[in-house]
Order: sequence, then C-alpha cells, then structure tokens
Amino acid sequence: MRFPTPLLQGRLIRRYKRFLADVELGGEPGGEVVTVHVPNSGSMIGLDAPGSPVWLSRSGNPKRKLAHTLELVEPAAAWGEGLVGVNTGHPNALVAAAIAAGTIPELAGYARLRREVKYGRNSRIDVLLEDDFRPPAYVEVKNVHLRRPSRGDGLAAEFPDCVTARGAKHLEEMAAMVAQGCRAVMLYLVQRTDCTHFRTAADLDPAYDSGLRRALESGVEALCWSCAITPESIELDRPLPLRL
Repeated sequence: MRFPTPLLQGRLIRRYKRFLADVELGGEPGGEVVTVHVPNSGSMIGLDAPGSPVWLSRSGNPKRKLAHTLELVEPAAAWGEGLVGVNTGHPNALVAAAIAAGTIPELAGYARLRREVKYGRNSRIDVLLEDDFRPPAYVEVKNVHLRRPSRGDGLAAEFPDCVTARGAKHLEEMAAMVAQGCRAVMLYLVQRTDCTHFRTAADLDPAYDSGLRRALESGVEALCWSCAITPESIELDRPLPLRL
C-alpha cells in the first residue's frame, strides 16, 4: 500500500481523548500546530510520548472536521527503532491485498475473497475466503503495534495493548466457526519492523490471553506477519513465529 499523497512530518505535542492529538508541523519548534485524528482505539503504549517524530496524511475532503490523520510514529529509543504504523484502518486492506497476491502461503489459492461479511453474533469478519472445493476460511485481522523492550528479550510484538472485550468476543466466534466445519484464522499484523516474534500481552489483558489459548485448542489457527514501513508505503514483509 502506497500512501496516495506524500506524508507530512511533524512532532507530537500530546495525544488526548483517545482519537485526538496536537502535532507541530515540520518537526521543528515554531511550526504550525494542528489537531489531527488518531485512528487507534488502543493505549498506544510507548508511541504517545511528547516530542516523538510523526507523519501525517492530509485529506482533500473539505467536509472533514480534521484534515490530518496520524499515520506513523518514530518511538523513543527505549521503545524500539524504525517507524510504527498506528492507523488501524490499514491492516484489513493490507492483508486482503497480500492474500490476493499469494503472499501468505497458508491463505493462498481460494477462488473468492470478500471483506466485511456478517457472521456470528452481530459481527463482521474482516476477510472471508471461499472456494467450491474446500471449506470457507474466516480471517480476523488484528493490528499490532506494541513492543515493550523492558519485557523478556524486548523483541516481541504484543497484542493487545489494553483490555479488549471485543477481541475476546471475536475469539469465541472464530471457535464457533471451526465447530461448524470452517477454517478460522487469526492474523496479527505487526505495523513495525523491529520485532522477531509475537506473543500475547497477558499482563495487560489476561482474558484475551486465555481466550486465544482456548481458541487455538479448539482448532482456530494463528498467523503473524510484520511489515516493511517507510513514509511512502506499508507492505507485508515477513512472517513472525508465535511464542505463547
């Protein structure tokens, strides 16, 4: 995925009310300060420090209340290296494009791909793969941006970064699809470049950790991919092993 227009560089002043942030454009003191949309409902641990370099997209839609959207953050050295994608609106499209291109071997070869299909208890599956000769595959995509260098070897991508009741619900619904004879795949997309493996953040959300373990025991599959990220584009890069 290439950004349709060049991103604007800036410096984070503060994030507040979860979906808002003030950013000083240009990255130097004295620049114009704008309020931007933060498309991320998580806590963004390690990615919301004042002074962090950030990159913004700008919409040409005059009806938007906020023209700018936070896309990338460069964390402080203690919290990793490289750029981190924080826009949770991108992973579904990134994964769908990668599946269509045959990038993910475990999900290759299906005849049809649909997105945002209703299933379960008033939910929508991110990607539904269908074929006339095998059971459908329900693919739930989760955005991952947390890395905590102070834990273990400091190279794990972790999910979630706060309690997610919605995520736990999705695990139960995916297990139910397996019980009906379908494939169900959790795909954790790591929008950063500095991790070597994936694990759940069990201390932040014990219920999600135990829910994932139960789901895997019931036949739900789990995959993890990291991304290559630049101010020009984000693409799936390589699979990461799961260490639960």
